[in-house]
Amino acid sequence: MSQTAPRTPEFLDQLAADLRALREVNVQRFRSLSDDQLNRRPAPGKWSIGQCLEHLNITGGLVLPVMARKLKQAQESGSKPAETVKTGFIGRKLITAMQIPASENPMKSPQQYAPSGSRLPRTVVEVFGRQLDELTSLVEQARKVNANAIRISNPVIPLLYLRLTDQLELLVVHLKRHVAQAERVLDGVGMVID
Repeated sequence: MSQTAPRTPEFLDQLAADLRALREVNVQRFRSLSDDQLNRRPAPGKWSIGQCLEHLNITGGLVLPVMARKLKQAQESGSKPAETVKTGFIGRKLITAMQIPASENPMKSPQQYAPSGSRLPRTVVEVFGRQLDELTSLVEQARKVNANAIRISNPVIPLLYLRLTDQLELLVVHLKRHVAQAERVLDGVGMVID
């Protein structure tokens, strides 16, 4: 997203388009993977495709219900959409940092958001797909309210409250980052050959 204040419909259209592209990757590339492909790590200490998706599922499981609740409250209070999107200083910094590819700027995930195991079941792909659908629905709901006025606590820094617009963009950028990471694993980039 650009630094100038985008119009709200265009901002949400871009997020929805990004989510459709991620959904397509999930359906076309991840859904048909074998257990071995899903759980193969490219190198010791590196995440498998399943672990990338599990990390996203953990994050989504924490953030999506909060967003849904806050959007419902805003709708019930009669909130009306804002013409343009406002971005907070900290939100912009977090989004910018997350936009740097993981291969160039590796970040350590807090332990509570790290994947739970090294052998993950195939359901991790289905859960990821359902969360993409849920986030797409939340983006559509955000069209009906002033998303700038809604504050969502950041799952990593709970005392930090971001605008819903920032949190939505941060979540989509986070999804894109880890889906790209999973695609690199699938394509064999960085694989250690024994």
